[in-house]
Amino acid sequence: MTTENNQVNKAEEKNNTAGRDFVFGSLIGGVVGAVVALLMAPKSGKELRGNINESSNELKARAGEWKDRAVESSSQLTKNVSEKSQEFGAKVKDSTKSIQDKVKGSKSSEDEEAEKAAQEVAEAIEEAAQELEKQQSSTTSSNI
Repeated sequence: MTTENNQVNKAEEKNNTAGRDFVFGSLIGGVVGAVVALLMAPKSGKELRGNINESSNELKARAGEWKDRAVESSSQLTKNVSEKSQEFGAKVKDSTKSIQDKVKGSKSSEDEEAEKAAQEVAEAIEEAAQELEKQQSSTTSSNI
């Protein structure tokens, strides 16, 4: 179960990085292309300054749109991570309770030892789930 979650988290991180790289590359490419086009065009200084000003305003508008998309994507990612961690926590608690109920069903010295071992395993699972939630919340807050 944890390897699936690790793989999902790595895939999400890879997608986030690829998306950021694409946006960053597009922004740089747009700026470089606009500057080259303006500098290569045979225009007067006044026209050139006007075109540069106009292009910079367009780039600002595009950057604002990209920022809005990024915020929307990160919000959706945060929501998905939160839902998955809650589901995982619920599954862990259900499994722990099931193990504890089975162990409590029969009491002998071996059963008592098994109950203690099951309790330790349950506590370890709960600690792992809490650590996973902490990591996901720190990842989510760093993405925002």
